[in-house]
Amino acid sequence: MDNSKDLFDVTVIGSGPAGLYGVFYARLRGMKAKILDALPELGGQLVTLYPEKYIYDVAGFPKVLAKDLARNLVEQALSLGPTVCLGAKVTTLKSREENSQRIFELVTDDGSSHLTKSVVLTAGIGAFQPKRLDVPGVIDFEGRGIHYFVNEKKIFRDKEILIVGGGDSAVDWALNLSDTAKRITLIHRRDQFRAHEESVKELLSSQVEVNTFHELKAVRGNSTVEEAVIFDNRTGAERALRVDAVIINLGFRADLGPIKEWGLEIDRGGIKVNYRMETSVVGIFAAGDIASHPGKLKLISTGFGEVATAVNFAKNLVDPGSKVFPGHSSDMQSMPSTAIGR
Repeated sequence: MDNSKDLFDVTVIGSGPAGLYGVFYARLRGMKAKILDALPELGGQLVTLYPEKYIYDVAGFPKVLAKDLARNLVEQALSLGPTVCLGAKVTTLKSREENSQRIFELVTDDGSSHLTKSVVLTAGIGAFQPKRLDVPGVIDFEGRGIHYFVNEKKIFRDKEILIVGGGDSAVDWALNLSDTAKRITLIHRRDQFRAHEESVKELLSSQVEVNTFHELKAVRGNSTVEEAVIFDNRTGAERALRVDAVIINLGFRADLGPIKEWGLEIDRGGIKVNYRMETSVVGIFAAGDIASHPGKLKLISTGFGEVATAVNFAKNLVDPGSKVFPGHSSDMQSMPSTAIGR
């Protein structure tokens, strides 16, 4: 049970892949660690947006369902007993000096205060909303055949589906649902995709009907979606498709929310960090999709490396006598007693 009056060595904000691995790594280094998340369960977007989507870019897994990856990350994160506080959205950050040491106070939307010597931000892209299309019928049929996420594949069983988009989500769902849906059509406004090359190659050789240079013009139906009108953006030629569902995968509009008021330097919609994953405020680190630096790759796999870097430098900050790099875990004869006993 969380005692918000306790002082922690590090508090991780966000329980997606980077956050879960980060709090595990912090405990591995013997830090008194807490993880906070506004969501009611651990796992972040893996469980809230696409639990049945395959992930292909995590080392050690040729492919893995998002919900399975989340389950393993949660098991790993909880194995060393961090403090977990869910349903707690951090709204305010304050800091003060005590005995020549900076203490951060994180205030959540329920009025609770959480004290910590360092902070690691792993809040993904912050608060987000799916990008919508200003197309007749789209808003009207949201929840009645218009989808932005796929939480359960079974609701698309034997359905005729139109997928709109050309990124990883659109391509991956076209492939993932091919064994569930009756028919899948994918449209993209260009002939160049933003998805992984191997996935695009598989898509183009699949049974999915792919229409490039096509866009959505209208969605029609009665109580639910029954028809979608698409058009060729080169010629204007239109075509009506019989569909039961339209999945719109055009990305998200991200909003850092209250984090924008914390005095951190913002860069390209994220939090600017250096090679140590330090932000412009000493004691606050960022990793994963929320972190911005030159050459940034927004992949789960890079988030793991970034958060390990952030935690190691946070450890050295709160315990200057410690090494930044403690050695490899495989070098240890047994799990450090500090990780178990704190």
